[in-house]
Amino acid sequence: MTEASQHNLSISKKNKKLILAIFASFLLVATIIAIVTGVNPQKKSTQNDAVHAKLVKSTFSKSAFSTTDHNRKLKEDDGSNEGGAEWSSTDRLLFQLSSSTPPDVVVAADGSGNYTTVSAAVSAAPSYSSKRYIIRIKAGVYRENVEVPKEKSNIMFLGDGRKTTIITGSRSVAGGSTTYQSATVAVEGQGFLARDITFQNTAGPSKYQAVALRVESDFAAFYKCTIDFIVGNAAAVFQDCDIQARRPNPGQTVTITAQGRSNPTQNTGIVIQKCRIGVTSDLHAVRSNFSAYLGRPWKEYARTVVMQSSISDAIHPAGWNGLKGRFALNTLSFAEYENSGAGAETSRRVTWEGYKIITSATEAQRFYCSQFHWW
Repeated sequence: MTEASQHNLSISKKNKKLILAIFASFLLVATIIAIVTGVNPQKKSTQNDAVHAKLVKSTFSKSAFSTTDHNRKLKEDDGSNEGGAEWSSTDRLLFQLSSSTPPDVVVAADGSGNYTTVSAAVSAAPSYSSKRYIIRIKAGVYRENVEVPKEKSNIMFLGDGRKTTIITGSRSVAGGSTTYQSATVAVEGQGFLARDITFQNTAGPSKYQAVALRVESDFAAFYKCTIDFIVGNAAAVFQDCDIQARRPNPGQTVTITAQGRSNPTQNTGIVIQKCRIGVTSDLHAVRSNFSAYLGRPWKEYARTVVMQSSISDAIHPAGWNGLKGRFALNTLSFAEYENSGAGAETSRRVTWEGYKIITSATEAQRFYCSQFHWW
């Protein structure tokens, strides 16, 4: 049922309006555990770089879950398997059980279910439901753009496997969509869960921004699904992930994160902890021809921390990339702490005022999951 090491993504709940968007230009593999805050995203897009990063080989946390508990925790730095987002035990079992879990309705492209499209099943789901509503999506390729609106709460997409149940689209900025509108699957309904599905956008690096999955809800979680490049403004922690940069087009760069904190009072940021940052096989052989970076600022007060992670030599010695000129270089907050690997050497890192190397364990603790909501 699981692929490899543990992976958790958590996003704290707050009153700010935020966005967590996830880009994908190809079929990518990842296990995602996410608690996502309510958002009202920025709808403007830029065309500055090709963003290809893959999260792969992860497993689900072993702890219980409770949707009413706002004290959600993930695995701490002591390496224990305890912790994790907290939802109901029933929701946890839904992730652990196979796709034989009895659904409320079935979507089948071949006509053997209740619906032939995912959108039709979502539309027919009860509104503002307090109970879990399971939509089983049988193996097949579903070429559609799916929206789960705010009133469709507590929906779960249950696929037959991330290699066989694929929801795919190809909207992109170059194709006439905004970044926001390009999402193949867009989720606003609270309590959304998904398992064993690929969320795909096949636009490719030549089409600029192309979103596979856009999440704007509280308490959203993804298990054995697929995503790519991480962008947005929420409090998000990635643990035990394999993050692999993909080969871009000639002349393009690879950027793993683009954090969008627009106000210094927002308690948001991206933390990558105990992860492995490398490249896919198509980039490895030619990695000297391209530049890959840990992140760049999307908004003026962008905040990203890479800590206790293994970084390969695919990452440029500078580590981080700017957006336009000196935009946000003095106001952003980028940091590294106790990383290892050939790409973790910091002697040639950027010298921006907003970048620092954390040397104090006490300071690093602010970015552990237990301190998450105090940012």
